[in-house]
Amino acid sequence: MILPNPFRSMTFGGALRAAAGRDPGKVAILDGARTTDFRTLAERIGRLRDAAIGLGVTKGDIVAIVSRNRTEFIEVVAGLPDAGAAVATINPRLAPAEVRQALEDCGARLVFTDPDSRDLVDQAISAPTASSTQTASPAKAGAHSGDHSNEARSAITSTSATGPRPSPGKHIKEVTFGPEYEALLANAPTPAARPRIEEWEAWTIPYTSGTTGKPKGVVLSHRSRMLVGLICAAEFGCFGPDDRFLAMTPMNHGGGLGFPTGILAAGGSIEILDRFDPETVLERLKFGGITGLFMVPTHFQMIFALPPETLAKYERPPIRAILANAAPLPQAMKEKIIPYFGKTVLHELYAATETGLVCNLRPKDQLRKQSCVGTTFPHVEAEVRRDDGSICEADEVGELWARGPVLFNGYWNRPDETAKAVKDGWVSVGDMARRDAEGFLYIVDRKKDMVISGGVNIYPREVEEVLFAHPDIADVAVIGVPDETWGERLKAFVVPRAGAVFTAETLAAHCAGRIAGYKIPKDVALVDVLPRNANGKVLKTELRLDRG
Repeated sequence: MILPNPFRSMTFGGALRAAAGRDPGKVAILDGARTTDFRTLAERIGRLRDAAIGLGVTKGDIVAIVSRNRTEFIEVVAGLPDAGAAVATINPRLAPAEVRQALEDCGARLVFTDPDSRDLVDQAISAPTASSTQTASPAKAGAHSGDHSNEARSAITSTSATGPRPSPGKHIKEVTFGPEYEALLANAPTPAARPRIEEWEAWTIPYTSGTTGKPKGVVLSHRSRMLVGLICAAEFGCFGPDDRFLAMTPMNHGGGLGFPTGILAAGGSIEILDRFDPETVLERLKFGGITGLFMVPTHFQMIFALPPETLAKYERPPIRAILANAAPLPQAMKEKIIPYFGKTVLHELYAATETGLVCNLRPKDQLRKQSCVGTTFPHVEAEVRRDDGSICEADEVGELWARGPVLFNGYWNRPDETAKAVKDGWVSVGDMARRDAEGFLYIVDRKKDMVISGGVNIYPREVEEVLFAHPDIADVAVIGVPDETWGERLKAFVVPRAGAVFTAETLAAHCAGRIAGYKIPKDVALVDVLPRNANGKVLKTELRLDRG
């Protein structure tokens, strides 16, 4: 006999309840002086689910969160999806107009925020736009005390994954973490019914960094993100019930949320930092029982800028894995990372919010395969294609496409852009790559960043790798600028180390013999810092505004 619907859907909330059943008193989250065990976490997300249903949240709705890392962030992305809603995660470092754009794009009627971000959300909601969305006065205690009034209920508007956005004039309801949020949980009603959640439905909608324009909402299913956690468990050795992950990258973006939720789903624990401080991170790695963490290149730069005597105190921490992503790790940086942290811990990943995990350069290959992102993860395929869709030969540059069980569902409210990114189940985010004879993949550059000078294709990332090896360069980015003779020429934006002086001639001398002459930047601009988004990616669109 085959039972109807015999399998329980893989959801984050379901995984946390299972973990609570196995070991209810085990610590799930360390957040400063605050500790939450799995029993308490499961109870709180259940109350949040019921409170949301009481407020009128129904299946298919979108709610938003604008907050720094904290325990409640995990509760929201577990409890609200259990009520049938998808959670739009929005960067609290955005400007009010950018937050407003994301809120209007996703149609959220309910927004959770931390106290530090409340003013930002208030400004975003009141910012003038074409739709002139009305704003609600701050929520009254009565709205959280069992008196779920018509006003509170009307704040929530149902939206489907493909349907229209809410009509203008509806109120956006805000809930701030602290007394207001705790009152909401304490007075949660018992709903008459709770929705059945399917694993392929939307779980979160992170708004991508927007390095080329307005941020886009990337729809991620329960299933894809839970499978990411299982793949991590098979790959990294730090995603089991006995592990503790340091959650320090912003949870509003893919890896910053995906890795911590993956280890919690496995019954492991996380320690939350709401911001990055290099010495604090090193101290926690050395003495805090941390077994894994996710870092971006900027983090490594800040760590190795610490005084030598500080670095010496924390060398060789007892961790199992460092997962590096968001931007390429220059080889010169790897040659610092590996001796300091150990030769068995560094994994350089290629992943995007849309694709999930694609490939990994594992520790044993870090120095053998330079400028490489490794081979594919289990269950994932990758192809390097020409513009006509045919497969490139070994070491031929083409566009990278990926296929697997962890892909996104599509861009929210952008069917045309989804159609461009997805072809027959394969996804591309516009990265150019090559594959060597051993099957290892190399990201050459973003397709949009390629420079054509005198009819020759130049990939700025290759040039940046050479420049970064200069001992007096702390950071560097290269772009193309217009040239009357060649069409485009290269311009380098250099962040020098203290006291260093650079000219185009200085860089040319360094590059001579390392790259072809036509790849050497003709222009150099010295800057104090490169513009980066919250995920550590250089905002080359901003550099192009200053390309003169």
